Amino acid sequence: MDARSRPRLRGLVSAAALPAAAHDGDRHHQRPQVEISRVQADSPGRDDHSNSSLNNEWVEITNTTRNPINLRGWTLRDDDGNRYRFDNVRLGSRATIRIHTGNGRDTRTDLFQDRRDYVWGNRADTATLRDDRGRTVDTETWGRR
Repeated sequence: MDARSRPRLRGLVSAAALPAAAHDGDRHHQRPQVEISRVQADSPGRDDHSNSSLNNEWVEITNTTRNPINLRGWTLRDDDGNRYRFDNVRLGSRATIRIHTGNGRDTRTDLFQDRRDYVWGNRADTATLRDDRGRTVDTETWGRR
């Protein structure tokens, strides 16, 4: 390599390293630790208000971390102000829990809002998950209002 090619090579190496370093410091694009991972707003079949139909309307919440998280005091809301407040619920590492609209017995993987009417708009709505301090953790929007 002669002296004329060295400066050009150094310049290329420096330029190539800049985007990687700039990207490493960008924290605005990180996934939330707990997220709304799936929503089934439109219960399959006819909306007949049966408990089975209500329970086929649900939102899944996933803990993407390696540590369990207690959801006590967290809330899940829709655009109309319907709110579900989590009791003493421990969401394990990388675990998912499904929150159904209708009645049922709460388990490690399924929670029930015990409602007699649908919550989530079939065509459009927003699910908002907030922590126990009222801070928005994640939102999932579908359709147009």
